[in-house]
Amino acid sequence: MNTTYNYQELYDYAVSIGCEAVLGEPMSLNTSFKTGGPCGVRLSPDSTEQLKSIITKANALGIPFTVLGNGTNVLVPDEGIDKAIIIIGDNMAEYSVEGEDTLVFSAGTNLVSLCRFALENSLSGLEFAFGIPGTCGGAVFMNAGAYGGEIKDVLTEITHLTPDMRIETIPASEAELSYRHSVYKSNGCIVLAAKARLTKDSKESIKERMNDFLGRRKDKQPLEYPSAGSTFKRPEGYFAGALIQECELKGKSVGGAQVSEKHAGFVINKDNATSTDILNLIDLIKNTVKAETGVTLEPEVIVLR
Repeated sequence: MNTTYNYQELYDYAVSIGCEAVLGEPMSLNTSFKTGGPCGVRLSPDSTEQLKSIITKANALGIPFTVLGNGTNVLVPDEGIDKAIIIIGDNMAEYSVEGEDTLVFSAGTNLVSLCRFALENSLSGLEFAFGIPGTCGGAVFMNAGAYGGEIKDVLTEITHLTPDMRIETIPASEAELSYRHSVYKSNGCIVLAAKARLTKDSKESIKERMNDFLGRRKDKQPLEYPSAGSTFKRPEGYFAGALIQECELKGKSVGGAQVSEKHAGFVINKDNATSTDILNLIDLIKNTVKAETGVTLEPEVIVLR
């Protein structure tokens, strides 16, 4: 990766304020597909103030950056990405109960951990998310959902950092949450925290539902291989996996990437796939399904450039 950016200076600054930093870290270490070349510098702040300081410094140096959580819905090219990657993850994970029925959680909180915390507090409404491997910030960013539930169903408010470094809190109703979409895909703000209103229920009932959803995931999804979950958004009136299977693409491979034999809606890293293998297979699927069914599949996976 050729670059004109002074990542060394940003790295030195990050280290000086106690921020975890690695120059040229392979993005295969930071994405669920386990592919992707190096970034300019990977930074993992441990507080909102540290995050603001890092972004302010990056902007002063003219260094572009992308903010990630667990990297569970992204793909990075094999040649890498000429940006700083700021990860809001375990270093910034906090969650608590407010009042009788409201969860307060930071963007870096692991979604599975939040589901378990809700269970411990006899709060129902997040069971659908048990097993989704992302952070809460990522879940808000893309309005994560499964099995008929979505994050938007329980969110009441969201706190974010604006591009000019102001911290704002907005009602969830203003976040334009819809199927795999939120205003955060285009407004330049960074999700910091959120609140969700749940309902009281018995731990036994909540746990039963959580185990049911997790069991369905294990039965039907190729969890044993690196992937980004469902590769395509659900086309209106159809199911992506069913269309792909109808086109006899189940098990189809390009290099080390494969359409899962367990669930055709998943492209997996079967055998040391490259990002190019995965992208070429996604294109093959899109082109084949369009030609044979007339339906246009839209990838759910975000390719970072």
